[in-house]
Amino acid sequence: MLDVPDTTTPETAFDLRKEAESAGIIATLQQLDQELIGLRPVKDRVRQIASLLLIERIRQRAGLASAPPTLHMSFTGNPGTGKTTVALRMAKILHGLGFVRRGQVISVTRDDLVGQYIGHTAPKTKEILKKAMGGVLFIDEAYYLHRPDNERDYGQEAIEILLQVMENQREDLVVILAGYRERMSTFFGSNPGFRSRIAHHIEFPDYSEAELLVIAELMLKERGYRFSAAAREAFEKYIDLRRTQPFFSNARSIRNAVDRIRLRQADRLVSDLDRMLDVADLETIDPIDVLASRVFSGGADARSPQP
Repeated sequence: MLDVPDTTTPETAFDLRKEAESAGIIATLQQLDQELIGLRPVKDRVRQIASLLLIERIRQRAGLASAPPTLHMSFTGNPGTGKTTVALRMAKILHGLGFVRRGQVISVTRDDLVGQYIGHTAPKTKEILKKAMGGVLFIDEAYYLHRPDNERDYGQEAIEILLQVMENQREDLVVILAGYRERMSTFFGSNPGFRSRIAHHIEFPDYSEAELLVIAELMLKERGYRFSAAAREAFEKYIDLRRTQPFFSNARSIRNAVDRIRLRQADRLVSDLDRMLDVADLETIDPIDVLASRVFSGGADARSPQP
């Protein structure tokens, strides 16, 4: 909850840069830029929300009329587009500005909230809410809470508890609902109580092929590797193919691909135990390390999510 100072002696001038720096906003936004490639619309929206909250805090300190802002959010987009990372940074901003007591994010799914028998759901949901209170509750694939085709489903009980807390304790808990855009739209249509309590809807776009290549190169660099020129070209082809196959999850799939490339490189190097290795051998990814992926032979089909 935002601490409101005594407004009987309001301040008359505020150094915006100093205020933003003291709240950690500038550092957090810079960190977000460094952590996530692209996603400019998302970053712009996060910056707008941070600006609104900063001005809200200053208005209260200036003794101006102010109403606590509604902070519940919806993050929609495909897997691997940075939703969890943005939730973590948003919690840091909210905490830095005093809108939540703790900068924590409790991340859950349906299984953490919904029980399997009568009387099981309420205790589970309330326990999670107790843990999340004072911070941010991130509910991934939130639409699975609602299963209208199953009359014995207990998800509606969890929904009703969540809605009550989102309304009555909105100054001590921020809820972020996340999932695929189309499914979230259907979910909100079936549960208007959620839509009316969500103040900020943020859409996370898929990464472009160029952005995915940059992500891969950064991941390799962090691990002490680099593509050779030919391997980089091969990975561009990999991205082009992998994006069209089932279970593609943007940066998450790229991370899996990088891990498997490292596995193949190590196997290639160790296959000749009489070979002398230098630093260049250890850090360089060759084309064969990429081209050996079954993606190039039509792999990663609907039966397996592996790259």
